[in-house]
Amino acid sequence: MSGHTENSVFIAAPFGVVWAATNDVENWPDLFTEYASVEILEQRSDAECQADTVRFRLVMHPDADGRVWSWVSERTVDHERREVRAHRVEPGPFRYMNIHWSYEEVDGGVRMTWVQDFAMRPDAPVDDEAMTVRININSVIQMEVIRGKLERLAAGELDPAGAGAGAPGTPGVAGMARDTRA
Repeated sequence: MSGHTENSVFIAAPFGVVWAATNDVENWPDLFTEYASVEILEQRSDAECQADTVRFRLVMHPDADGRVWSWVSERTVDHERREVRAHRVEPGPFRYMNIHWSYEEVDGGVRMTWVQDFAMRPDAPVDDEAMTVRININSVIQMEVIRGKLERLAAGELDPAGAGAGAPGTPGVAGMARDTRA
């Protein structure tokens, strides 16, 4: 058995805003509410394929039991196809975890879709079915947070240069994690 999820969100913002912010892995702790930190381990670029690959370590905020989850992932951005493929290099409780992000320009914004295919290890704290439920719940939450932040960024309500660079009290992209309005 294995797990599969597919979740989408419509973001009323220009493609360039959505693409740039969601592919700026270094600033994911400011975009997502679940990540405490990210460390970029390696970056490669293939100009011929218009693809960039980044290997990074994500660290989550402590869970309800105080555990801090961390793993290394590798993510390849395909500019031409407007998609991203990722997988966990350190799978942790997963036997494997593969993620596909796609971006479709639609009238008035962008439809961003995340597809996740995975299988849990036999000794993992949850099975494939339970993880599917968790991922589906959390993806919707994170997508709504991202939607809200990027729509406010596109509307000029967030300063893309970072907190403190804009109007007083106006969080920027670098300060989005502290701004949890969706």
